[in-house]
Amino acid sequence: MSEPTPGRPPKTTVLVLDAGPPAPPPRLGALTGRARVLHTDEAALAARLPLADVLLVWDFASDAVRRAWPGEGRRPRWVHTASAGVDHLLCPELTACDTVVTNARGVFDQPIAEYVAALVLALAKELPRTLESQRERSWRHRETRRVAGTRACVVGSGPIGRAVARMLEGLGVTAALVGRARRPGVHGAQDLDRLLARADWVVCAAPLTDATRGMFDARRFGVMQPGAHFINVGRGALVAEDDLVAALTKRWIAGAALDVFAHEPLPADSPLWTVPGLLVSPHMSGDTVGWRDELGAQFVELYEAWAAGRPLRNVVDKERGYVPGH
Repeated sequence: MSEPTPGRPPKTTVLVLDAGPPAPPPRLGALTGRARVLHTDEAALAARLPLADVLLVWDFASDAVRRAWPGEGRRPRWVHTASAGVDHLLCPELTACDTVVTNARGVFDQPIAEYVAALVLALAKELPRTLESQRERSWRHRETRRVAGTRACVVGSGPIGRAVARMLEGLGVTAALVGRARRPGVHGAQDLDRLLARADWVVCAAPLTDATRGMFDARRFGVMQPGAHFINVGRGALVAEDDLVAALTKRWIAGAALDVFAHEPLPADSPLWTVPGLLVSPHMSGDTVGWRDELGAQFVELYEAWAAGRPLRNVVDKERGYVPGH
């Protein structure tokens, strides 16, 4: 805690790792008078970390926490990241200590599911080719694919994966969910190859852990049907990108869409920009109008529970790298 003022109760210090322009800072006006809110950038994080009782990682793309945490001085008792994934901040020292880590579970589920549904429809109906023909003023009549009656394999059985499966089922797609272990309504990791071999749509929404890093590689793309499409809205490092380029170039699969990448922003010289059959979007599948306000409101709600000594929602199992129970 910060040092109390005589005659007044001590205030909790909330340190915000800002994202920097053009991203606005979080709206934390509801904490006025209840907490001391400090802001920092990546460069000053290590020096300011010992001042904080709570750390809000607003810059969810930064790995500054992972670099700064092993330093000297006391550490916040609670860290909240404004993202679903926590791979950018977990390090051995943070994992081993008693600091509670929470994430933004619940904010991005429906928007990402809508985005995946849009990608499935765009790929099935060849909308990129239609737009290309329009730019060329070329009248190219053709037949496109029906979505209803197809099969999807959704890898990642958390809230985002479940929302994706529900959305696709609303389009008439039979969706199979794959998680770490088998349970009612969810297939286990041992079922993945069998499901990939039958799927028309493979959607990756898994958390990035040591067990999932690079899971979609040449072997997995080779298991898929030639007419299958692959979509990644999880983490870029889940995919061996060179293997995906090869799979598309050799037409092992029909097409793909990536919203996340191993290196972001995607370098201008990356072959992913021009590989045939690939749609590239700039990590935007969960970002709808007002999403940052939702993230700020979620943190305030969690803070109120934490300050009152109530149990926190969205507590991450630091050993597993995600919120358990899904």
